[in-house]
Amino acid sequence: MPPDTPVQQPSVSAAPTRPGSDPGPDIRAVGDDADLLTAWIAGIRTGFNAPPGGDPKEVSDRLAGMDLSRARGVFDEGRCVATFRSFDQELTAPGGNAVRADAVTAVTVSSTHRRRGLLTRLMTEDLRTARERGDTVATLIAAEYRIYGRYGFGPAASATTLEIDTARAGFDPRHTGRPEDLGLSGSIRFADPREVRKIGPELHERFRRLHPGAIDRDDFWWDRFTGVVRWSDDDSPTPRHLLYTDAEGVPQGLASHTIDETWTHGRPDNLLNVRSLIGTSPQAERALWHHLCSNDWVGRVSTGKRGPDDPVRSVLPDRRAARITNHWDFLWVRPLDTAAMLRSRSYRTDGELVVEVRDPLGLSGGRFLLTASPEGAECAPTDRSADLALDTGTLAGLWLGERSATLAHAAGELDEEAPGAVVRADLLLGTGRRPWCADVF
Repeated sequence: MPPDTPVQQPSVSAAPTRPGSDPGPDIRAVGDDADLLTAWIAGIRTGFNAPPGGDPKEVSDRLAGMDLSRARGVFDEGRCVATFRSFDQELTAPGGNAVRADAVTAVTVSSTHRRRGLLTRLMTEDLRTARERGDTVATLIAAEYRIYGRYGFGPAASATTLEIDTARAGFDPRHTGRPEDLGLSGSIRFADPREVRKIGPELHERFRRLHPGAIDRDDFWWDRFTGVVRWSDDDSPTPRHLLYTDAEGVPQGLASHTIDETWTHGRPDNLLNVRSLIGTSPQAERALWHHLCSNDWVGRVSTGKRGPDDPVRSVLPDRRAARITNHWDFLWVRPLDTAAMLRSRSYRTDGELVVEVRDPLGLSGGRFLLTASPEGAECAPTDRSADLALDTGTLAGLWLGERSATLAHAAGELDEEAPGAVVRADLLLGTGRRPWCADVF
């Protein structure tokens, strides 16, 4: 069965509404138009229930540093009532290969214009164009669960936040957090934002190739993170940065954090909030967590968004000192080229699987034969009978390693068309560790 024929949607118009006419909401490309961008930012604030505002510097910074070529807004009587943007992204698949992704962000519809099909127009046009462009998948961070399944997305990487009680963690109070206390040969020191801006991108490039679900960070991300770009209404505290280098002096880990100061009965009981912690080796991660949990004035450490299988608990002598404070679906993925997606990842064993994929938008559905081994994989449309039948959102979770076929089948999200196919799928698609996306976009 060949892949489904893409659904054609109305094209985006870059022209403003003619004076005196009232054709209803009009989709416009933002591009490099400062006035449209100002209105677009106001539309985002309205859609996300944020206070009104507007920093002229934010407009100029976004024009200079952000890819706005695929930013669009819906305008009605001069106001931006819906916003949408996509941009090029790389997503790490199991095995370390990076696939081309259409990253979707800044999705809002003002409450005054809901249920008019505005998001459907924006989304379907963007996904159709991404498919034609040759992107393998589309990605987004879902603020609300029930919106994106109808466009073919599915949860593909969860996030977990833990809070660590440092007094109960079990570290010897005489320890100072030095790597040598863990039998490690590296060292930890503070780094200023300028140094982080210089060495952070290369360190992150090495890190993301090791973690399925990780995405790339562009220059504008690093400028914002290190404070090179900062806007007047941004009152977030400036993070401190810790750099772990190995015995040869090569950076292998970076932790960035802020501290909320609290004193209880004259004693410090501060909360340390991890903004980002990445490491290219288990040794680097262990050293950084040990250091953060050994700060004399810190009573609690909030880990920030970690992967559901993050080994941070294993660092603690008393694992009960860490409790989960939040766990949620985070990164959502949508197949755009099913065959290319299944070819892109690694497989632990030999096997064949025929999957029938249902696509609500008709972009990437069909029946596909996957032939995989540890040496590589082939995948192409086929007329063979299906082993499994599932929708694109379920396939996304299986592909990245977030879900198992057994659980998907138990939940009624997957149909077993051939006896034993669910077990074969788990043997073929299983990964040793669930995916992790560290970044909001």
